[in-house]
Amino acid sequence: MSHLYPPVENFDHTQGPADAPVTLVEYGDFECPYCGAMHGVLKAVQQAMGDQLRIVFRHFPLADMHPHALHAAEFAEAAATVGKFWQAHDVLYENQNALTDADLRRYGAYLGMRAQDVASAFEGTYDEAVQKDFDSGLRSGVNGTPTLFINGHRYDGDRDAESLVAALRAAIRHA
Repeated sequence: MSHLYPPVENFDHTQGPADAPVTLVEYGDFECPYCGAMHGVLKAVQQAMGDQLRIVFRHFPLADMHPHALHAAEFAEAAATVGKFWQAHDVLYENQNALTDADLRRYGAYLGMRAQDVASAFEGTYDEAVQKDFDSGLRSGVNGTPTLFINGHRYDGDRDAESLVAALRAAIRHA
């Protein structure tokens, strides 16, 4: 079966078992209000699916529309280097209206990150990692956020937890 997005790599940010029967890839932007709404939906989906689901997050900052999106993505990458990507991911989505550099420095302190690690994130340290995600999104036809893929196929259905769980369970049955 051909995949419409690049396969999951060891540098991807994942939650859930690597051998889960279904993988959901989200291309997201931490400042995007639709991604913020999807964050709560995906938490509910994870609860419902348990170990049957692996989630992958890839950066797709729409920097032209969202002035803080790139630094937020870079901050999340800095957090990943100390094993705190998903904590940073959650903090960013739960505080979408406060994503200035000062806010990000505060979240870094909250997560126990060193101030210089947060500062270096804004100096381009993680630009390549963010760009790699963005480029894979472009190759996969991503043109907005959030864009979801279930087992390699773009999902354009309803964005509520019930519909998404139904689509994930259908993907497991047809795998």
